[in-house]
This record gives sequence, C-alpha cells and structure tokens, in this order.
Amino acid sequence: MAQLRPALLIFILLTLVTGGLYPLLTTALGQWWFPEQANGSLIRINNEVRGSALIGQNFSGAHYFQGRPSATAEAPYNPMASGGSNLAASNPALDEAVRERVAALRAANPQATPTVPVELVTASASGLDNGISPEAARWQIPRVAKARNLTQDEVARLVADATQTPLVGFIGQPVVNLLQLNLALDALSAR
Repeated sequence: MAQLRPALLIFILLTLVTGGLYPLLTTALGQWWFPEQANGSLIRINNEVRGSALIGQNFSGAHYFQGRPSATAEAPYNPMASGGSNLAASNPALDEAVRERVAALRAANPQATPTVPVELVTASASGLDNGISPEAARWQIPRVAKARNLTQDEVARLVADATQTPLVGFIGQPVVNLLQLNLALDALSAR
C-alpha cells in the first residue's frame, strides 16, 4: 500500500494537469492570441456565417468555381466525416471515377482546353480542401464568365485577388480560396 499511494497521487496529478489544466490553458491562449482561427476562421457577411475559410464547400452550377471532388461519407464536403476514398491508383473504380469526372468537366467547360487539371478530378485525403491551384481556377474562367455575363478579364482579376501565396515562397504553393472567390462573384453580380 505504501508503494501504491505515490503512484496513485502522481496519476491523479498528471490527469488533472494534462487532462484539465493544459487544455484549458491552450484554449484560453488560443482565444486570446488567435480568436479568429480558434473559432474556425468563419466568414461572415451581414452577421450571417457563410462558411469557413479553411473548409471546402460543395459549389455546383456553372456560375460558381468548383473545387476538388470530395470523398467524405454521406454527403460531399461533410466536415463530420472527413476522409478520402482510399482507392489505390491501381484500383479500376478510381480509374472509372476519374474518367467520369473528366467527361463531366469537359462537357460543362467546352470553351476550356481539353486537358483537365488533375486536382479537379481527384479527391484529397481529407475531402475538405478549401482551395485549388490558380491553374485549375483559370481553367474554369470561361465557363464562369459566360454564366455570369462577365468578361474573362473581370473574372481573372477576382481569381488573382482570391489567390493566397505562401509566406515563404519555397514552402507551399499558391492556392485560390474558393469560398472567398465565389462570394466575391456573388457580390459583383449583386451590384
């Protein structure tokens, strides 16, 4: 019993520190130093939450830029079931899905070049990507411009404005945030 008491006290102390004090401290510091990020990087318009700058959404229709396919469970871009399809590159089901996506994108974007950017036909590991490369966005410009009765130059400027570059150039790639881009298109169309 004499040896069990110190072990039990250490167990209780470490449980309180690592299971209670540490999470409370990191939550408080996160709310204090980074309140926007700690609360999900939500984008609000007129006090209405329109989405998160970090989580992709399912945009459909010719008048919106579309992101990578989502392989989340139950519904596309379901943040409660994040995950990929886990299909290997050698899996015939993946080949068929990519072929169908390429055909659908070519049919929806007849003005674009025949080479469809690979990220528009393959899902990411999380299924929740919030952005695409500037090249994939530029590939969709003719369709979006035509659907919104805008010039391709106007839409290209919006794409450039929504492009986020990494802080250090050699770490990461530029990414176009689709929610910000599509909200900017809606705001432009509302004028």
